[in-house]
Amino acid sequence: MDGRDLVRSVRMVGSVQGLRTVRTAWRHRRADARALPPRGAERARVPGLLTGAEPGPGGGVVRFTRSELRIRVAAGGAVFWAWDGAEALPSYALPGDEPEPDPRASLEPDKDGGWQVVSERLTVAVSRHGAVELRTPGGLVLRRELPPRWWEPVAGGAARWVQRSEVPADARFFGLGGWPSGARLREGTYRLWNPGPGDAPRNLTMPVHLVVSDAGTHLFFHDNAWSGRVSLCEGGEGAGSGHDRPGTCEVRMDGGPLRCWVVAGTPARVLLGWTALTGAPALPPSWALGAQHGGPGAGGEDEVRRLVAGYRERGLPLSVVHLDPGRGGAQQAFGSGRERFPGLPRLAKELREDGVRLVASVGPAVSAEPGDAVFTGGQRVGPAGAYVRDAGGRVVRGAGRPAGSVCPDFTDPLVREWWGGLYGEPLEQGFSGVWHEPGSRAGGHGPALPLSARYALEGRGGDRREAHNVYGLAMARAGHEGVGRSRPDERPFVVARSGWAGVQRYGGVRACAGPAGWPGLRASLALVLGLGLCGVPYAGVGGAGAEESDELYVRRLQLAAHLPLFRVGADGDSDRGSGVREPWESGPEVLAYAKAAFDGRERLLPYFVTLAQVARLTGAPYVRPLWWGASGDRALRDCEDAFLLGDALLVAPALERGTERRAVRLPRGRWYDTATGEAYEGPGKVLVDAPLSRIPVLARAGAVIPVRGAEGGIELEVWAPPVGRTGGGLLVRDAGDGWARSAVERFTSRMADGRVLVERDGGEAGAALPPLRVRGL
Repeated sequence: MDGRDLVRSVRMVGSVQGLRTVRTAWRHRRADARALPPRGAERARVPGLLTGAEPGPGGGVVRFTRSELRIRVAAGGAVFWAWDGAEALPSYALPGDEPEPDPRASLEPDKDGGWQVVSERLTVAVSRHGAVELRTPGGLVLRRELPPRWWEPVAGGAARWVQRSEVPADARFFGLGGWPSGARLREGTYRLWNPGPGDAPRNLTMPVHLVVSDAGTHLFFHDNAWSGRVSLCEGGEGAGSGHDRPGTCEVRMDGGPLRCWVVAGTPARVLLGWTALTGAPALPPSWALGAQHGGPGAGGEDEVRRLVAGYRERGLPLSVVHLDPGRGGAQQAFGSGRERFPGLPRLAKELREDGVRLVASVGPAVSAEPGDAVFTGGQRVGPAGAYVRDAGGRVVRGAGRPAGSVCPDFTDPLVREWWGGLYGEPLEQGFSGVWHEPGSRAGGHGPALPLSARYALEGRGGDRREAHNVYGLAMARAGHEGVGRSRPDERPFVVARSGWAGVQRYGGVRACAGPAGWPGLRASLALVLGLGLCGVPYAGVGGAGAEESDELYVRRLQLAAHLPLFRVGADGDSDRGSGVREPWESGPEVLAYAKAAFDGRERLLPYFVTLAQVARLTGAPYVRPLWWGASGDRALRDCEDAFLLGDALLVAPALERGTERRAVRLPRGRWYDTATGEAYEGPGKVLVDAPLSRIPVLARAGAVIPVRGAEGGIELEVWAPPVGRTGGGLLVRDAGDGWARSAVERFTSRMADGRVLVERDGGEAGAALPPLRVRGL
């Protein structure tokens, strides 16, 4: 923690608590100075000149005077390369074994004394000095990596390194886990360190970024969990006879291996390749796609019943209630200290019969109370216990809320198995899933643990510098596997507040709520878009605080209703105001607008179920940038105030105070305003109405969208395609919350004699279709 982090901590938590945080941080910093080996004098190194090459499966090894570069093309098309003999494993991003090499790819001599590996989708060219160039099959340059540079301590230790890259002048950057400043990452430096208190609203970073240019789209992943920084600068195209200025990307890491993965192609192909590499997203239970309310718990069972009754009396759909029984550590979730809920099994049974599930909030901090079952159980795990220790072998205490807590080491497989076993108790009590609370003040994510704290790291051993970023990912894995063991016949529901590359395998992510006021709306959309482009499709943000204006509250609900994780209510310590706000607390007008947003989400549930299955199979996020299907459209690449929901819908939320009409940039094709039926032709900008009662949602011409009908069954809403064109859509019926494979139905729409015809692809002749509702004629 540097001085800037300390100042942010003081500003965020207040004077008294802030001073305590500062004192703790400085104490840990002094401990680090004693426990971590001093870097001392360093020696700079570059690869040097090329001396030879050795072909191998899928690529080979290129040797230089001071390093070597290993290149391997995987069977799925992803390209791996690493310096200094680093291998693809061990890795927290990869779910299992290293992908098989592509036998068609080979290392062969290139011009000017270099070497190249030619694959189906990428050519990787290596120069005599160690520069690496990525080219499309047509010869267009996607990226040029300059020779890396290392700084190695003379006395030994982890080397820090820098890798500089150049991209086309028209390229745009996206990803890095999602940043509130915007889906498009503009010029600046982005820290690769899951945040402490001063870094809110960002709670998850990944060394994963997408580069979109006229030459093509590629995803670049530095598989290194150490702290680091990514500095980005967009390029510029020279006017007239002027020269183009390429965009630049500089990655600086404080240690760890220099190894990379690259996936190239269309955006859809890139996310498919990334999913094949890091694992398919976990499929949420169908009930997790409905409205979720977070925050109650302080008032006990009566408060929960009152909340659910309030929803039912006003006809508001509700699927999940997140129960937060207190901030007393893991013991609150795992049985002990749950005095406010003595009748929890009965309460859970009543609510489940009413169609409402309970989800438990679980934090990583374990209160170190002598004789406590959870704390004592952790002490018996393995030869050294379950908790993070300092460099001297002592358990680190005082690492979260409540004071004196200790933190499990989730990078130890034995600890994950023990921790996952604890989830059986709340599930037996009636909970249907778990919600991992943020670790910024506990669990090793903030200033509470020193950098010299020791972790297992799957048996390799290491300190917090390497373990910090993957701590939330490892906790999500423990929760997902634990819930799965306790209920093997149901799909686990686990939502994390922190993670790393590959966290989608274990559930969803709730991004931090964002800054206060209207800027928080843009931040919410940017975070969900960024997470989706990094392979985390099931994501959402927190609800509204009690002190927001009615207009902002309604606009936030309208946006949230079109995000994958639809959660209302707010945490008690939200930076947007304390307390939880129910939709009916601001009068009948606000309630009417809120009910329209809830009903709209309920109507689209079959579409969200379909999008969840598509994400599971292809990695395509539910929420997609407008350039998803047209990455060559430069105007769409710069548009950040609207998004595609699947392929069929374009959502243009109202993001500014007093909005009555707003401009919407359309991709190519015909689009219909779903409220008025008015048709617009893209590409281009159009003005649409955006009254407070709704936000603009446009449907693609020809789209076949599964929706919930008035009687509760599935209907197909079909938007008329232009004459001579066809459209289509998918339907995945809800097969329950188990592991049964759901059938994917495909439909094609077309115009014939002034009528819209819909046919099921590959279906039996004359087979009945779901009820149709044709619009746009």
